[in-house]
Amino acid sequence: MPKLLFINDRKPDYLQDLTYSGLAGILGPGNVIDHPWNPHYHLQRGRYPRNLGHVRNSLFRSLLSRAPAGRCDAVIIGAAKPACFVEYLKIARDIPDSTPVIFIDGGDWPVIGGDLYRLKASSVYERAVAIRPFDLVGKREYLMESGYAHNVFPLPFSCNFDCFARARQPSAFKYGVAFWAVESHPIRSAVLDRLDGRFDCRENGSVRNQIFKKYRRRGIRYLEELQSCRVVLNFRGTGWDTLRYWETPGLGRFMISQRPAIRLPDDFRDGQEIVYCRDDLSDLLDLCGYYLDHPEERETIARNARTLALEKHSSLARARYLLGVMESTLRVSFMGESSSHIRAS
Repeated sequence: MPKLLFINDRKPDYLQDLTYSGLAGILGPGNVIDHPWNPHYHLQRGRYPRNLGHVRNSLFRSLLSRAPAGRCDAVIIGAAKPACFVEYLKIARDIPDSTPVIFIDGGDWPVIGGDLYRLKASSVYERAVAIRPFDLVGKREYLMESGYAHNVFPLPFSCNFDCFARARQPSAFKYGVAFWAVESHPIRSAVLDRLDGRFDCRENGSVRNQIFKKYRRRGIRYLEELQSCRVVLNFRGTGWDTLRYWETPGLGRFMISQRPAIRLPDDFRDGQEIVYCRDDLSDLLDLCGYYLDHPEERETIARNARTLALEKHSSLARARYLLGVMESTLRVSFMGESSSHIRAS
């Protein structure tokens, strides 16, 4: 069974945490060694989405399965965060040249390692690259016209269905059209302006000047409220990839979205699992009205979306995809011996 050393930041990071929980679900938590040991991965701490990395029944195996970098089959730097790179630099020279190093860049910036520059930590990133180039880079904000090097591949967020399972199914819809979001990009402000006074948006809180720390829908309740919407809207924030883009179909709800300008493997298809509006928002209100008035068509698309999310976009499916890229690019087997242990999403 392969062993992966997973260097992480103990503070929540969505892509890092989804990647860990997916890999641990595929290979077993004893074979994905979190370094440093992360209590959020093994103890039920924090509410959604701060618990995306939690793996059930992993505590004792995680404590017993410690291994130095030189005895692991691959090293994964889990996030574009200073803490990850500080830990990596402590062990970088102990990693054999034959052991691949993979960098998971879940930052908002499209430039590789860009978030480290934003966080004024460019020096640790540049030192890491100087010691050895990364064998692979999984990039969340993988722009369509990117010009990235051949070792960079798209790696977006996913759905942690263990988290979703804790949300109770509503008995009836409570809301028509909902867009609960902070205005982290001008298009979000434009959308909320168009929605003002339309449908039930003002009543359900789809309004300007929302502040995350004052959200009244938090944790599992947020997921339950999202399931209570007939139409959920999604638009980019600081980055193109948003949790809502995966949460909504994962919960089996209907979504109208701006079309992301990043590469998303096995993406949702317009009119089949999702509905895309025009970039200038000129058809947004008409689309909302149409799908409110055509519930059968709307709910068919929502069911299709959940089916595709379960098959291709669970945290487990994303981990299989990551391991597949590692195998095909690095010519090393990471799943062969463990394929019989892969559990269903």
